[in-house]
Amino acid sequence: MPKSAIASTPVRRRRKSLGQHFLTDPTIANRIVAAAEPDVSDTVLEIGPGAGVLTRRLVERAGRVVAVELDQRLCEELPGRLEFPPNLEVKREDGREVDPDDLVGEGTAYKVVANLPYYAAAPIVRRFLETVRPPTLMVVMVQREVADAMNAKPGEFTLLSVATQFYAEPSVVTQVPPRSFRPPPKVSSTVLKLAVRAEPAAAVADREAFFALVRAGFSAPRKQLRNSLMQGTGAAAETVAASLDGAGIDPQRRPATLGIDEWAALDARWPAGTPRSRAT
Repeated sequence: MPKSAIASTPVRRRRKSLGQHFLTDPTIANRIVAAAEPDVSDTVLEIGPGAGVLTRRLVERAGRVVAVELDQRLCEELPGRLEFPPNLEVKREDGREVDPDDLVGEGTAYKVVANLPYYAAAPIVRRFLETVRPPTLMVVMVQREVADAMNAKPGEFTLLSVATQFYAEPSVVTQVPPRSFRPPPKVSSTVLKLAVRAEPAAAVADREAFFALVRAGFSAPRKQLRNSLMQGTGAAAETVAASLDGAGIDPQRRPATLGIDEWAALDARWPAGTPRSRAT
């Protein structure tokens, strides 16, 4: 796509309430689409198409593009802005609440490409990774600090690190400076490629129960793990100590140092009937 075509696409006034920062940098757009590797056999679900800089490239390469946009005016303008491509469908939906089957059709494999608003990035990513039928691949632009958490290594893990890497293998595509947007945000962004795993990174009996325990473990992330788990679950010190010992985990470690396999080992040794959070 020639650079002049991007320059000729007007960017309408944003709605601050939706956290809109429109991507205008053609180099970044090309890198995002290249990472997604769309072809004529692909259905691509784009979350937050905005002014259509990514959408334009996607409809040129993918067999089908379903664009999900919360802003009604952008929904109405997008097809005409792109000269009504026949392989584009525009849906007015909230990316945090959508059901992929309703958007692409039950049983249809799909990829996700998204320039995500900062306030909704983590919920949207988790929404698609945790759904019954996740995408085969996600390429998402998020705030740099969020990307760093998603892509962290044990030692710097957060709850978001575990929640992301349990389902996908992240890798950095490119860093994105504020000047790549109109208007420029106050923070930098990162494009992440999430290769969705065929099976989760660890086998657990109940994913909801597993993540309840992980959340409890991160309830006081600067404390030693035994203290954080006691605070987060309300379980007795003896119970926490026995579970950690059974999983072969030093109780003095910090939650950030545990890998997913270790969280799964702790989950497997947590006694039945013992709360996994103060809410259960």
